[in-house]
Amino acid sequence: QLQLVESGGGLVQPGGSLRLSCAASGFTLESYSIGWFRQAPGKEREGVSCISSGGGTTNYADSVKGRFTISRDNAKNTVYLQMNSLKPEDTAVYYCAADRRPIVQALCAIRIGPADFASWGQGTQVTVSS
Repeated sequence: QLQLVESGGGLVQPGGSLRLSCAASGFTLESYSIGWFRQAPGKEREGVSCISSGGGTTNYADSVKGRFTISRDNAKNTVYLQMNSLKPEDTAVYYCAADRRPIVQALCAIRIGPADFASWGQGTQVTVSS
């Protein structure tokens, strides 16, 4: 059974850093495009970043460009989201999602759409506050 598990969330002060992990079990992550999404209370789920199955394509929301970095370690079957210079507005539950369809790999270059991804993790809370 395909399962994604996020970890690494927590409470951090503004300007601090966190690294989120998305670990896969039951399947090989290498063949999947991975997206990171977040949802704050009362707001819609929004795309944060995505990485294509080969790792050759990455995309970031304007709000996180220059601060967040997505990467994958296929040997560990894990995708990471390094988050630096965190701001209070980054506070949200963060989710990773996976999809192996070639169309999603192509779409990653132009959008980070929640509807594009079929399999989701349970989320990890990130709170940025002093």
